[in-house]
Amino acid sequence: MSRTTQAAPSTDQDLGWALGVLLRAYRETLPPALGDVPHGARGYQTLCEVVSGQQPSQLALANRLGIDRTVMTYLIDDLVAAGLVERQPNPADRRQRQIVATPRGRAAVTTLCGQVAAAEATVLGALDEEERAQFRRLLAKAAGGLAGSTTDACAVIDSAS
Repeated sequence: MSRTTQAAPSTDQDLGWALGVLLRAYRETLPPALGDVPHGARGYQTLCEVVSGQQPSQLALANRLGIDRTVMTYLIDDLVAAGLVERQPNPADRRQRQIVATPRGRAAVTTLCGQVAAAEATVLGALDEEERAQFRRLLAKAAGGLAGSTTDACAVIDSAS
């Protein structure tokens, strides 16, 4: 009986290693692009979701982004204090408040999207434009398969050191 040995893959073929490198680079590159957005990347992601209008309540936002409901309350409080969003009565359910972007919040997202795109281009600098688009599509597809996960995306980024 012959025994076949398999060579250990090098780190550049290891998904965990590659994701860790990208997450660390992203974590270092993104904060300057976000400026004074409350809660950094978490605040930016929340603001983008609010502007999209797909997640009208704090609970829906928390579920979509994988953020604890209590943390989401403080995050929304800080976005309100910054003048980026406001809580409004939900016309479909008077017991609920909608989270709506203010004109200042919409303008901030427009500006921030460009800055985040530039930061992402830096992180993905080894790829050409077509490869970046393909990478994003494949990554979104893979992540979509895990969409039911309640893991806080920002906590994942913060823990990649």
